[in-house]
Amino acid sequence: MIERNRASKRSGSGVQRALFLLALMGGAIAYSVPTNDIVIIVNPTVKTREISVDDLRAIFLETKTSLDDGSRVKPVLEKGGPAHAAFLKAYLGKTDFALQTYYRSLVFSGTGSMPPVLRSDGDVVAYVEKTRGAIGYVAAQSVDEGVKTIRVR
Repeated sequence: MIERNRASKRSGSGVQRALFLLALMGGAIAYSVPTNDIVIIVNPTVKTREISVDDLRAIFLETKTSLDDGSRVKPVLEKGGPAHAAFLKAYLGKTDFALQTYYRSLVFSGTGSMPPVLRSDGDVVAYVEKTRGAIGYVAAQSVDEGVKTIRVR
């Protein structure tokens, strides 16, 4: 009887594990956003109209604070969601966990700080609109007239 309970517990945990993995996969599919559906937005004070992938990565990893045209920029992140996942995958090549760990190491070593992390596309747009030099990313349909979009080359 005891042996049978152990076997059913093991198979039950296997079923739970499979359901958990299936839920994770479904979540990943639900949050999948094509790169062309996200846009890079900047405060209108930023002069440039385009940015290279390398410069975009350097700005969000805080190894660069200004663009080639001299504009000083400050990155802002979105907390989760489809635009955030697509941005990380396409431009930073990091998972959210890896990015958070990276920022914590900058803070701990005193070489950088954690950028603002906002809850939604709307919050990112509002922040970028009112913050001189701000740069962020949102789903393309979230852009409004108060921010400028720049092309990634």
